[in-house]
Amino acid sequence: MVEETYQDENISDDGDKKVTRRNFLGMIWIGLGGIAALELGGMVLAYMKPRLAEGDFGSILTVGPIDDFPPGSVTPVTNGKFYLSRLKDGGFLAIYQKCTHLGCSVPFVQTEGKFICPCHNSQFDDTGELLNPPAPRPLDLFPVLIEDGIVKVDTGKIISRNHFDPSQVVYA
Repeated sequence: MVEETYQDENISDDGDKKVTRRNFLGMIWIGLGGIAALELGGMVLAYMKPRLAEGDFGSILTVGPIDDFPPGSVTPVTNGKFYLSRLKDGGFLAIYQKCTHLGCSVPFVQTEGKFICPCHNSQFDDTGELLNPPAPRPLDLFPVLIEDGIVKVDTGKIISRNHFDPSQVVYA
């Protein structure tokens, strides 16, 4: 019986692997495929990332100069889905329009001087504090920022609360 010895053509006589043209091109294609997969993944992540322009709900809204809001006023900011309440002492609160009971949009009734939910008659004062159930807690707030005499509100951060606290008020 004759024994045949098999030697891989990709291995040199001294035992080192040779890189053939076929192996080299295969490595190139694998590398290019990996780069293409990374680019595709980057595009998918960029597409899924929320793009919020300044002035859109979920971003920081510039509401206006402090002097545009007299003490004791409640101003609706429709594109921000909140009311800017300037208290009689000059402090500011950004009160979310969404009722804490069922999520209805709660208007401020000027003649009554309070927020009254049209769905189940929950009522809130000008600080968003609950006056009349069935809502379980006060209206939520957004952080208010005052920079160089300009009022800004961050609608990307909702502040839930169980009661009104004077520390929630922002002063110029």
